[in-house]
Amino acid sequence: MTRRNFIFSLLSLKVFLSSFFSSKNAYASDPVEVKHIRQWSSKGYTRVVVELSAPVEFSNKRISNPDRLYFDLKNTKISKEINNALPVGDGILKTVRAGQFNQDTVRVVLDLEEIRDFKAFILEEPPKLIIDVYGRKPVKTNNDVLSQKTIVIDAGHGGHDPGAVGPSGLYEKDVVLDIALRLRDSLSKNNNLKIYLTREKDVFIPLVERTAFANSKHADLFISIHTNASPNKSARGIETYLLNWTNDEEAIRVAARENQISLKKMKEQMNKYKKSYVDVMLSSLERDLKRDKSLSLAGNIQKSVISVLSNKYDNIHDRHIKNALFYVLMGAEMPSVLAEVSFISNPVEEKLLKKEDYRDYIAKAMADGVNAYAAAMPPDQKTAKNQRLILAGK
Repeated sequence: MTRRNFIFSLLSLKVFLSSFFSSKNAYASDPVEVKHIRQWSSKGYTRVVVELSAPVEFSNKRISNPDRLYFDLKNTKISKEINNALPVGDGILKTVRAGQFNQDTVRVVLDLEEIRDFKAFILEEPPKLIIDVYGRKPVKTNNDVLSQKTIVIDAGHGGHDPGAVGPSGLYEKDVVLDIALRLRDSLSKNNNLKIYLTREKDVFIPLVERTAFANSKHADLFISIHTNASPNKSARGIETYLLNWTNDEEAIRVAARENQISLKKMKEQMNKYKKSYVDVMLSSLERDLKRDKSLSLAGNIQKSVISVLSNKYDNIHDRHIKNALFYVLMGAEMPSVLAEVSFISNPVEEKLLKKEDYRDYIAKAMADGVNAYAAAMPPDQKTAKNQRLILAGK
């Protein structure tokens, strides 16, 4: 090889290496920003939300002396706007701290007072790390049998989020709020039921706050109300969902819409977390959320709504009970369902949803379904009034 060729080869190698490393760096992912930390506290329950610029992987560990729980967020950097410590002092957590643990890891630390359990999971859109922490479980007494049962009703969407919009401009957020208020009125006739709504007016509430609200009230049931929508204008009917894995294309589409993410994003998320995330969530549901009770609640509501509406209207389609991964149900500590009460995208059903009678029938039928579920609860979970109603044949 001549000197000239040798020098040319070296220069070519230099250009190649420079190009290779420049290209590699161009495709390297930028660190995810840990933007903000918030928390909601109530007696026996605290939810911590870590807002992110993109989803991340994380690991966690509990250590003692002093008792604390930490979460390491991979490939992250901390925002300058985050304070070093967020004081809590609610009997569960002392403080929540965050800092740059090393060059590419932010560590979030929960200084513990006294806890019995915790759960953590990532939401993809908007990206958040959700940490639910539970205090000591209340000791049951004989009076608990006679205590009120608490139900949280969630009217979907609201405020700047209209939800689905019908062909003539009917907003989902308005329809479901009206049904939720009517359902509250129907259930409130039972003095042994205590009813809360996540919203009572046209305001926007993030999905994670709706679940946190239900947990903070130690609800016995959580019911989220929505209207369905489809690009297929002829699609119609009523269906009730519970939180579970599914490969049903239509159910995935509905979940994507309610989660406010694209269908492609929803499928990517499900595939990404099929083993590492979903399996953990489902095992947690089977243990703590008593999925069979969610299934029973969904069955009673679906059966009642279909029965009542079929007696009043023609062509009521029963789309049955389905499974899907709804963000608003994730982390709920009680039996929980999401009801899609009609297709607002269908011109015929939109016209029905505009009618007060139709919305009232739906609300009262849902109330009947809840009462049927309560009547089938084991004796130690029934209210005294429910027991008397059953004996009286009411």
